[in-house]
Amino acid sequence: MSDHAPAPESKLFGLMAEFDTERALMKACEAVRDAGFKRTDAYSSAPIHGLSEALGIEDDRIQKIVFCAGLTGATVGFCLMYYITVVAYPMNVGGKPLFSWPAYVPPVFETMVLFSAISALVGMCVLNGFPMPYHPVFNNPRFQMASTDRFFLSIEADDPKFDIHTTRKFLEGLHSKEVVEVEK
Repeated sequence: MSDHAPAPESKLFGLMAEFDTERALMKACEAVRDAGFKRTDAYSSAPIHGLSEALGIEDDRIQKIVFCAGLTGATVGFCLMYYITVVAYPMNVGGKPLFSWPAYVPPVFETMVLFSAISALVGMCVLNGFPMPYHPVFNNPRFQMASTDRFFLSIEADDPKFDIHTTRKFLEGLHSKEVVEVEK
């Protein structure tokens, strides 16, 4: 039996800073990355080129998933065409050989694209944790402005470098409009 009582579970998701411009958000993301924070995320109304790099996100799993699925699709398409034209229904049309691979190119390409597209959709949904009808950032009343003209940066409380006071001062030092605590 332990003498230590379990630590109470924190209800804090993290801190969220609000910025007026895309440029301010990018600079803040670079500063957060350079400071060594790992559990961060940025929110804007439109995609921002270079935002993933500014946050230090180097996740290339979706590219690998799509490449493997495309390769699998091309292989399945080629094997299907070979089976149809050589094994199941061999027909000599115009004296051409049964294994006439140039005719396989369009179906192989199409199955490759089909497998790649489906894997991209499923992979993105799985890796992004969809469907997720609720996220703690929705607790910030000003977060609804992220869909119009504001930019937000959050640092999660489970980040190894997170300390509520020093992280708040750090975010305030990035010329943010406002820094708020976000509850789970």
